[in-house]
Amino acid sequence: MTGRDGGMRAREQGRPGGRGGTTKGDGMAEARVIPIRGNRGPARPARAEEPARPVPVASAPEPEDDEGPAWEAALEQVLEFLRRRLAGDYPIDEFGFDRELTDAMVLPALRPLYKRWFRVETIGTHHIPETGGALIVANHSGTLPLDAVMTTVAVHDDHPSHRHLRLLGADLMFTMPVSGSLARKAGATLACNPDAERLMTSGELVGVFPEGFKGIGKPFRDRYKLQRFGRGGFVSAALRTGVPIIPCSIVGAEEIYPKIGDLAPLARLFGAPYFPVTPTFPLLGPAGLIPLPSKWYIEFGEPIRTDDHTPADADDPMLVFNLTDQVRETIQHTLYRLLSQRRNVFLG
Repeated sequence: MTGRDGGMRAREQGRPGGRGGTTKGDGMAEARVIPIRGNRGPARPARAEEPARPVPVASAPEPEDDEGPAWEAALEQVLEFLRRRLAGDYPIDEFGFDRELTDAMVLPALRPLYKRWFRVETIGTHHIPETGGALIVANHSGTLPLDAVMTTVAVHDDHPSHRHLRLLGADLMFTMPVSGSLARKAGATLACNPDAERLMTSGELVGVFPEGFKGIGKPFRDRYKLQRFGRGGFVSAALRTGVPIIPCSIVGAEEIYPKIGDLAPLARLFGAPYFPVTPTFPLLGPAGLIPLPSKWYIEFGEPIRTDDHTPADADDPMLVFNLTDQVRETIQHTLYRLLSQRRNVFLG
């Protein structure tokens, strides 16, 4: 077309927004970018835009905790422990029990023997009360009283409340210069009714081995045959305090030092109840004191209640005898059951 319509069409092509132009938001015409060809030949076709590659940045060091590295905290604890020991700034009870020393040194020293050498398995720890007094009565064996200390580790490590077992020991143990003071610091006390009753009344867990030296020093041919339980003093103490009696059966301790003989003259010389002869001692000298790595089982039986009696019943000899015999028979039958289930002395 010509004339007016042609002129209008021509003006529209030159206006913003017309057919021949492009617009931006502000109404200004957008300039086209025309690629300039250099002397390198024809222009390459346009590529799709590639995502930018991340530039590696050196990671900043993580801020240390306010308390510092773990080894520094451990070192501080050790130094603080030594400071308290040297200054005497630590509590002990009236029996000489040093809880801090027991947790920091005694129990850690016994755990390798407990976990790796004897590989102790515990059964029935739920029968041990979480709080309050109780009396654990166990069989005794093994020539040396390792069953007592292993039971202490079992009660502390395998019970949910991690309780400390307060052992009742014979007079001989406390007359020795090193073992006596160490036993006191680990919680042991003299095996007498007044001490046992005070401990149980204050809510402590007490352990007793009524067979005494008759059990621990019996020959290997009599293994797992319980000896006499004395006069039942532990039952009288439990009746007076009203705490439960928990039978404890230990399998494995009989085989650590098989006693095949006794040198009585040497025993009298040293003031000991016996001087054992085993397959390795005294033949191998000090090396013969290394216990054999037998597999152990420690089972805590169902508690025998005493709170249904009165403290005056502790003076009834027939009642004391019957309860003593009940505890002894329970332990003996449990030993036979555990032995029947054991396939091998060293493998379990």
